Amino acid sequence: MFALLPFSATRARLRAALLTALLPVAVMAQGVLGDKPATTVVQSDQARAELMAHAPDGASAGKPVWIGLQLTHAPEWHTYWKNSGDSGLPTELQWTLPEGVSAGEIAWPTPRKFPIGNLANYGYDGTVVLPVPLTVSPDFKGEHIDVKLYAAWLVCRKECIPEEGNFSLRIPVQGSLASHGGAFDASFKAAPRDVPAGDSTAEPSPTALKVSLTGLPTAWRGQKLEFFPETTGLIEPGAAWKQTWDGERWTAEVPLSPHRSESPARLALVVAQADPPGQGPGAPGARLDVPVQGAWPSATPQVVAVPEALQAALDANAARASAPAQSATPLTLGAALLGALLGGLILNLMPCVFPVLAIKVMAFAKHANDRPAHRANGLAYTAGVVLSFTALGALLLALRAAGEQLGWGFQLQSPAVVAALAALFTLIGLNLAGLFEFGHVLPSRVASLQARNPTVDAFLTGVLATAIASPCTAPFMGASLGLAVALPAAQALAVFAVLGLGMALPYLAASWVPAVARALPRPGAWMNTFRHLMAFPMFATVVWLLWVLGQQSGIDGAAALLMLLVVLALLVWALGLRGKGRTVIAGLSLVGLAWLSWAIGPNITRLQDAAPGQAVATAVDGVSWQPWSPQAQAALVAEGRPVFVDFTAAWCVTCQYNKRTTLADATVLGDMAGKNVALLRADWTRRDPAVTAALAGLGRNGVPVYAIYKNGQATQVLSEVLTVEEVRAALAQL
Repeated sequence: MFALLPFSATRARLRAALLTALLPVAVMAQGVLGDKPATTVVQSDQARAELMAHAPDGASAGKPVWIGLQLTHAPEWHTYWKNSGDSGLPTELQWTLPEGVSAGEIAWPTPRKFPIGNLANYGYDGTVVLPVPLTVSPDFKGEHIDVKLYAAWLVCRKECIPEEGNFSLRIPVQGSLASHGGAFDASFKAAPRDVPAGDSTAEPSPTALKVSLTGLPTAWRGQKLEFFPETTGLIEPGAAWKQTWDGERWTAEVPLSPHRSESPARLALVVAQADPPGQGPGAPGARLDVPVQGAWPSATPQVVAVPEALQAALDANAARASAPAQSATPLTLGAALLGALLGGLILNLMPCVFPVLAIKVMAFAKHANDRPAHRANGLAYTAGVVLSFTALGALLLALRAAGEQLGWGFQLQSPAVVAALAALFTLIGLNLAGLFEFGHVLPSRVASLQARNPTVDAFLTGVLATAIASPCTAPFMGASLGLAVALPAAQALAVFAVLGLGMALPYLAASWVPAVARALPRPGAWMNTFRHLMAFPMFATVVWLLWVLGQQSGIDGAAALLMLLVVLALLVWALGLRGKGRTVIAGLSLVGLAWLSWAIGPNITRLQDAAPGQAVATAVDGVSWQPWSPQAQAALVAEGRPVFVDFTAAWCVTCQYNKRTTLADATVLGDMAGKNVALLRADWTRRDPAVTAALAGLGRNGVPVYAIYKNGQATQVLSEVLTVEEVRAALAQL
C-alpha cells in the first residue's frame, strides 16, 4: 500500500522529487534557460512579470535608486518568499550591471501563509514588487544605466510551473524616474520593520522551537501572529503551534523539523498579524535577529509513508524522461542531408504545394520545344528554390540566435505575411483567369522583362514555389530540420539547401530529359483553356489564406483583407482599360485602396485575443480533442493515461488533411477510446513558445508532428503524413 523512505529523505526530498519530476515538462513549456529575448515584461497564463525602476531624484552617485521585479499573479496562483515553507522555490534575480553600479539584496515584503492540507508555504499572491537597491559609485560616468536581469520564479496553484525571463531596462542618470512610485511605495510599506532583539530569545527543545519576543508593536498585543523564520527547513510550517501574550512579551512554541540541515546560533525571523485582508504581500511585519539559547537537538531518523500511486508516477516519469523518443535516434549530418533530399522530393506531392504546380506546368509547356531555354529555365527555377530555402533557413537561424522561439513555417505565423501572400495569389489568379495582363498594367519596360528574361521569370517562380511550400513538412523532413537548427550554421544551411534541391529536382530533371518535352501537346488553344483552369487553384489558395488569417486576426481581419482584395481586383482591371475610363476608375480605385488600407488595414495585423481552447467532439462518443498545454499533458500522463498530441497549425494544409482523414477515421477513434487515450491538440497557428519548446523536445522544428506519451514508455513520434494503419499499430503498443 505504501513505499517507506527514510525520514531524512521525506518532506524535503519529497519536495525535491516532485520538483524534479515536474521540471522536464515545465522546461519544455518555458524553453531552455536564457533562450528568450530581453524585454521589460514577460507574461504567461499564470503570472505577469515586469522589470521596473524607481529613481525620483535621478540615478547619480548618492541618490536612492531602486529596481525591482513586479509579479502580478492570476487568481489562485502564488510565488514564494525567501523561505518558501514546506515546498516551492524563492524567486531568483541575477543582475548584469555596468562597472561602477552594484545591486543589493531583495528587500522582501512580508509574506503570506498558504496552508495546503497539513503543509504550508510562504509567499505572495495578487501583485507584489521585489525591490532591490542600486548603489552608483562616484566613478560611474555614463549618461544612463543599462540594467539586465535574468529572473526565475516558481508559480503554483495546485500544480507548479517554473517560469523565467530575460529583462532589460535603461535608467537615465539625470532626471526623475518615478512612474512606478506607487508600486514601490506599496512594497516598502509591506516590508517588515527592523526591531532590536533586546531580550528576545529562541530556545530549541527536542521537538519544538520556543520563541520569546519583546519590542513588538503595541497594537499587536493580544492578537494572533504569523511566524516566518528566514532559515529554510527549520520548522514544520503546516503543523499546529501555540502562541500566547504575557504583557508585552509574545511567546510561541513551533514544532521543529526533524530533518533540518542547519542549527543557527542566531535566528532571523519575521512576525506579522495573521490573516491580512486582500491579496499581495502580508500585513507589515516586524523583523528580528535573536540569539539562540541552548543546543539544537540532533535529527532523528524516521520513516514516512509515500502513496504507491505517487511513487509509481515519480518512478515512471523518471524512466520516461531518460528514455528518448522512439523516432528521435540521433542523426548524422549525412543522414540529415539524405532526409532533407527525400523530404524535398516528397514535398512536391504535398497538398500545400499544389497551387504552385499550375505555374510550373505552364512554364514547362511554354518552352517544351526550345530545349536550351527549357534547360536554362530548369536551372534558374532550381536556383530560385535552393536560394530561397537557404535564405529562409538563414533567417530562421538568425532569429533563433537572437532569442526568438521559432520553427519551420514561422513566416505564416505573421498576419502581414499571410495577407501579402493572399494579395499575390489573388493577382496571379486574376491574371490566369484573363481579367488583366501584366503588359497592360505595368510600364512597358517592366512588362517586357518577362519576355526578354525568361530565366529570371523561372527563378522568381522558384522563389514563389518556396514561399507557399515552406509551411509544409513532408516525411523525412521533420528529423532533418530538427537536427539542422542545432548544427553549426554552415552545416545547417547545407541541410536547407539540399531540402530546396530535393523540391526542385523533379522539374530540373524533366527540363533535361527530352522525352518529357516530347510527351507534352504542341502549344495551341488548349494552353489558354488550361491557363484559365489553373486560376481556380489560386483562388482556392486565397480562400485558405483568408481562413488562416481569420484564425489569427479574427473575422474583422479576414473581412478587411477580403475588402482590400476586391478593391485590388478593381484596380488591376481598371488599369487594363483605355481612355478616360482607365484614368477615372483606376484613380478612384487607388484612392479607395489607400483609404481602406488606412481605415481597416490595421485589423489585418491586429491579433485577436487568444480565446481559451474549446473541446472538439468526434464521431465516437466519449472521445474529444482538448486544448493542449504542458500542464494538461503532465497531469494526464501522471494519471497513467496515454496521451496523443496533435501539433498542428491552420496554415499547414498537411495538418488539415490528416485531421479530416486519418484522425477522423472511426476505427482509429475506436482504438483510442478502447485504450482510454487522451487527445490533445497543440495549435501553432500563432507563435507559441510552449509549443515551440515541446516540438524541440521531440527533435522537431515544424508541423505536423504527432506524438504519443505514456508513463514508463518512450515517446512515439509518428510520420508527418498519417495513415490509419500506422496510428492503429502505434496504439496497439500501449
